[in-house]
Amino acid sequence: MLDTASSGRATPAGEDRWTIRLVVFLAIITLLRLIALSFSETDLFFDEAQYWSWAQDPAFGYFSKPPLVAWIIWGTTSICGDGEACVRASAPFFHAGAAVFLFLAGRALFDARTGFWTAVIFATLPGISFSANIISTDVPLLFCWSAALFFLVKLQEERYWQWAILLGIAIGLGALAKYAMLYFYLCAAVWLVVSRAGRWLLQDWKGLALVAIPLALLAPNLIWNIENGLVTFAHTADNAKLGGSLVHPGKMLEFLIAQLGVFGPFVFPMLLVIGIRTIRRGGPEGDRFLLAFSLPVLVLVTVIAFLSRAHANWAAATYPAATILVTATMLRLKRDTIFAATIGINMICLAVLAVAPVFADRLTLPGGGDPFARTMGWRETAAIVRDAVEDGQYGAILTDDRALTAELLYYLRDTNTPILRWPAGGPPRDHYQLTRPFNGDVEDPVLLVTLRNPPVAMLRRFSTAERLSVTKIDAGPKTRRTVILTSTSGFKGG
Repeated sequence: MLDTASSGRATPAGEDRWTIRLVVFLAIITLLRLIALSFSETDLFFDEAQYWSWAQDPAFGYFSKPPLVAWIIWGTTSICGDGEACVRASAPFFHAGAAVFLFLAGRALFDARTGFWTAVIFATLPGISFSANIISTDVPLLFCWSAALFFLVKLQEERYWQWAILLGIAIGLGALAKYAMLYFYLCAAVWLVVSRAGRWLLQDWKGLALVAIPLALLAPNLIWNIENGLVTFAHTADNAKLGGSLVHPGKMLEFLIAQLGVFGPFVFPMLLVIGIRTIRRGGPEGDRFLLAFSLPVLVLVTVIAFLSRAHANWAAATYPAATILVTATMLRLKRDTIFAATIGINMICLAVLAVAPVFADRLTLPGGGDPFARTMGWRETAAIVRDAVEDGQYGAILTDDRALTAELLYYLRDTNTPILRWPAGGPPRDHYQLTRPFNGDVEDPVLLVTLRNPPVAMLRRFSTAERLSVTKIDAGPKTRRTVILTSTSGFKGG
């Protein structure tokens, strides 16, 4: 059993009240997010467009990520079509589901009140409110991690096979969303070192099942990788960029500052204080359990940031358990001011981040930048290419950029003209160089589309290369994107 030092359990009627309140709250914010998605003025970000293109060819693996996000998009677009809102529609539901599992975990570890406020804080974290506007691999990852956390709590309490099986499934599906789910084993190892509570799993068949079930679910993806030169694993390792200088304190500081935006300006510092205090002085078993399933991920990614660099979302798996821990601590110690400030900031972020994409075409940052520049202007870019293809009867569209390829595949999804990617001078560097490389085996002419002047070495590979147009596209109130069209023919190969 996990000793959580709870101040007392609510009555069944009291627990029901907290449950009903949570259902109403999550229903309201999920509906708000879905409505906001339907009115959003943003185009798909290129990663989203790439995931959509993967969904057109369901497989057990893709170049840079495991397949679950593509399967999810295939499911939602099969129901409501290929519009941007439908591509993203699952995100609010997955985040609401993650909040439900954290409510159940918080209730099991502490009480229904703690579970409720944990779910509210998690569902409105700045990072979650941002993530609810897009579809990314973090969306199903956080859902699966939250589910796994609850199943582990129940397994520890009751030691029933059903919880072991569900936990194994959650880990396996999470790994199919993003390999970062495997941090769960790192966290489990830390927990077993610092606490005797879970060591019975090392001598029980259920512990073996927690490895066998995820491995069985991940096996098709592992086979796909073996058949494709382990490209996903190679890309994941290369993404850390550990080949150069290994001292980057500035990158580490940048990563840690970003966590203030992801987890909140009060909640993140509280997590660090709780972690340091618990490590130095000890604490309740439940606190140590939750720290074990949050802090190791944060520490690991911080080290990676110091050695190379790390994106803010790489530590996303930190926050399900951390939210329970920080919420329980604030309630236990009656930190009412910090608690109220946290809820207030989260609600403001929820409202702003839900509504801002609706006005994406007219918003600018105080410094003058366009916050949505990377998700604006792609429809217009595709329209220019569409007109050129219709006028010139091109045999193919050729690009030299992964992001542009993904965007054209999505926004020209009704065209029959093949969209191809300029090959790498060696092993493929992205999914499109792997699956749709240009090899000259198409009819001339070929329309080359670039966002910058095409390299001279590329143009020399054709007998003729005639520039057709250079067009400036609005990608926000102040941002312009340059689209260059070149008609090519007579590919020389090589």
